[in-house]
Amino acid sequence: MLKGKKILLGVCSGIAAYKSAFLIRLLVKAGADVQVVMTPGAKDFITPLTLSTLSKKPVYSEFTSGTNGEWNNHIELGLKADLIIIAPATANTIAKMANGLCDNLLLAVYLSARCPVIFAPAMDLDMLKHPATQKNIDKLKSFGNIIIPPGTGELASGLHGEGRLAEPEQILNFVEDFFSRKKKLSDKKILISAGPTYEAIDPVRFIGNHSSGKMGVALAEEAAKEGAEVFLVIGPSSEKTNHPNIMRTDVTSAKEMYEACTALFKKTDIAIMSAAVADYRPAKPSPVKIKKKDTVLKIELEPTQDILAQLGKTKKKNQIVVGFALETNNEVENAKKKLKSKNLDFIVLNSLQDKKAGFRHNTNKISIIDSNNKISNFELKTKEEVAHDIIAHLIKKIKHA
Repeated sequence: MLKGKKILLGVCSGIAAYKSAFLIRLLVKAGADVQVVMTPGAKDFITPLTLSTLSKKPVYSEFTSGTNGEWNNHIELGLKADLIIIAPATANTIAKMANGLCDNLLLAVYLSARCPVIFAPAMDLDMLKHPATQKNIDKLKSFGNIIIPPGTGELASGLHGEGRLAEPEQILNFVEDFFSRKKKLSDKKILISAGPTYEAIDPVRFIGNHSSGKMGVALAEEAAKEGAEVFLVIGPSSEKTNHPNIMRTDVTSAKEMYEACTALFKKTDIAIMSAAVADYRPAKPSPVKIKKKDTVLKIELEPTQDILAQLGKTKKKNQIVVGFALETNNEVENAKKKLKSKNLDFIVLNSLQDKKAGFRHNTNKISIIDSNNKISNFELKTKEEVAHDIIAHLIKKIKHA
């Protein structure tokens, strides 16, 4: 199962680092190509020579090495890996990962990587149960990182409880299960739209909205994580995409988004239209900057092309189209009308009446309405968790189709 898999093992500075030697041996025996990156402090617990001998590769712990100070390219290390395992993952490293700190080579590799990341915590029970550590673990899980839960037993402090690093055999089994698991969207091509559109008034000004693109990017990452080939069409947004399965097309206007989405839809199985597309645009944008005057400025608006309606109209029998409805009043009734009029398979409703939901927030609160008008309500969650709920609903619909 692991034959030819490139695994980067991150070793942190804790007493459990000695188990990394056994883990390397098991991974190599299973056919994996193992590259070890240690934190500087980990060398106090186990020598790089030991891990290098077992992995049959140089062990890296600094940004440079050798007498001439050759650069250990953290970006290349991250991009080459099929999987990163951080074991043991100390409270300190978990905190740094969760908050984007980058003061050693391992953290730089972590921030550069596009592959899945598995982390196995190891620390004393009180450190593990501290609210700060629990919050950091939850944050890492929200990023899509996968935890191997710590075991219970005698700890280095002499106490007995939860916090032991999972045994090397358990970690190996976990990794083998990870690679053997068939991803639920591995044979699907998904089109996702995200972000706002900007409709030019003149070369300087535009009509737009407050969409950040966070929700659409979270959906793209979640779908890619489940094995889908994702085509993301995104309006002006500072949001970054990380997964190599995401093919990104950046657009500005509703017209550009329409053209990109209708072209890509022909070769996709599913479309999820989460973008906040302008309904109107200036009919005659000025080619030069409009100067301020004391008189009232009137701008004639014309409707933009309806992307969602077009996809619903042209979809084939085996295609699924999902829409979003952001409402301020009569939310359910308006969403149901949109669901029917645009021939959608289901619609995701969120209301601006809900606190911390909608634009510019890292959280959202949704309801999913199916084509049979069945409503599923969800609590306020992070947008990554909301994306997981939406993709899970999609997978269930595909399974029952």
